[in-house]
Amino acid sequence: IAEEDAQEGTLVVADNQTRGKGRAGRSWECEPGVAVAMTLLLRPKLPPEQISMVTLVMGMAVCSAIRELYGLDAGIKWPNDVVWNGRKICGILTEMNAEIHQVAYIVIGVGINVNNTHFPEELAEKAVSLKMALGYNINRAELIARCMKRFEEYYETFLETGDLRALRTDYEAVLANQGKAVRVLEPGHEYGGVAEGIDDQGRLLVRTPAGEVEKVYAGEVSVRGIYGYV
Repeated sequence: IAEEDAQEGTLVVADNQTRGKGRAGRSWECEPGVAVAMTLLLRPKLPPEQISMVTLVMGMAVCSAIRELYGLDAGIKWPNDVVWNGRKICGILTEMNAEIHQVAYIVIGVGINVNNTHFPEELAEKAVSLKMALGYNINRAELIARCMKRFEEYYETFLETGDLRALRTDYEAVLANQGKAVRVLEPGHEYGGVAEGIDDQGRLLVRTPAGEVEKVYAGEVSVRGIYGYV
């Protein structure tokens, strides 16, 4: 629908997914009635190199919504996975259609584990749902509405500066990696260090054992905790 000139701010919500799409071509299915599966269409007047930061903005919005509505101390595993108790609640993927200097549109896909009661064996130790954490069913519409309310606020702030300088403190306050040992997995190069927050462009600051601070760009690498997913 983005190609058919759907307006900015259009939100598409599905009751279930049969061809969910993640990073590196991963896919999954989502049974009816249990998760939030939604995609937001935006048409920001920004250069392509700034778009990765929008994904972090959405991560902040989902994390804030969960903390406000349910009192869970949810955090963000850099750059944008929302986690609780070391396990993943939400994944976010942003894709764009762009020319060299201008973005035509971006779509932000958000998948939140809401009323799931189980996961496939390979995900059982890494994933959790809100129902599993809280013990009761969640109103998905209420959660979607709060996520969008917070996203609109954060996104407006982001657009004012074109970076995360005004949101950086709030992001770092819920960054699950903050002060923790991490392993940076770059193609052909892996190294360890301690996460020290983000810079204004949303890059993770990792202090290596040699004392140098590496700036990790979200689009190129994966970051894992030393003793687990976070």
